[in-house]
Amino acid sequence: MKSFMTPVTCNAMPNQPTPFQASSALQGLSFNDSLTRIRERLAHARPHKPRGDRLQDLQGKALTAASVLVPLVYYPTHLSVLLTQRTDHLRKHPGQISFPGGRAEAGDSSPEATALRESQEEIGLAAEHIHLIGRLPNYITITGFDVTPVVGLLTPPLTLAPDANEVAEAFEVPLQLFLHPANFIKHQYELDGRTGSYYAVNYQHRFIWGATAAMLLSLGESLTHQPFLEYQPK
Repeated sequence: MKSFMTPVTCNAMPNQPTPFQASSALQGLSFNDSLTRIRERLAHARPHKPRGDRLQDLQGKALTAASVLVPLVYYPTHLSVLLTQRTDHLRKHPGQISFPGGRAEAGDSSPEATALRESQEEIGLAAEHIHLIGRLPNYITITGFDVTPVVGLLTPPLTLAPDANEVAEAFEVPLQLFLHPANFIKHQYELDGRTGSYYAVNYQHRFIWGATAAMLLSLGESLTHQPFLEYQPK
């Protein structure tokens, strides 16, 4: 895979709060106020069509329904995002950073049910500790999954029991990192003679990319009410 880093610039849209102002508005709130503020921002976010890479290759093909949980962890001073790193021996996406989630099963009554079940199975996060807030726009993966990101708010301390077969590590990243469009770097690649692109975020020694980064970009757009893609170079 060939990758080229593209610099990103950040220019505030007229008559709108900058991402810095919007991120500050989510800090230092009580748990209930955080729950209300995030729910309102998700409910009033500017709608857009499902996103994905090389969607033209999937036209006319049946998609597989899937869900992920986007877990936001509440602290009195800030919020963080809980992510997982997949084990290196998995056949699909080994070692990549992801949200807990997976394909829908026959017994799942909704995308939320799928996200909660998968979170329990993958990291031992019980449903009663998750306060569901809303959804992000669906993301369609190049492998044919139609993914519904379900946002939930958690309170520490978290008692997790990651499935050692699937999850190498569960860790947190400050939410503020994903509320600034300049942190999303656009990469281009060539695969089987075709070109495509994806977004990535660097955090410490971790490289968050692909579908996970795309859904985090949607989270940032939804919480700040800023169209992040308009910050990207044409």
